[in-house]
Amino acid sequence: MEIKKSAIAGTLESSDVQVVVDPGENGIELTIQSSVINQFGPQIKAVVLETLQRLGVTSGKIAIVDRGALDCTIKARVECAVYRSNDQVDNLPWGGAIQ
Repeated sequence: MEIKKSAIAGTLESSDVQVVVDPGENGIELTIQSSVINQFGPQIKAVVLETLQRLGVTSGKIAIVDRGALDCTIKARVECAVYRSNDQVDNLPWGGAIQ
């Protein structure tokens, strides 16, 4: 799956994460801002990259603004932003592999 247009998911509320995706051509360009970056930065990055890989996203600009979200929230927000970038709204395979 490719990122076709800009899309956003999530909020800047406590315990949430805002994910912004934009088309890109040079692989995955990931930026992370987090209130817990020193403790959980590597884990946040791993969760985002794993989710993108599972969705088949190979290029795009991904901006993460984390406010202490759990891994499951990060995964859901990344999935939602990618689906929105493709205008995919029906039969979403939440948490599963893309067919």
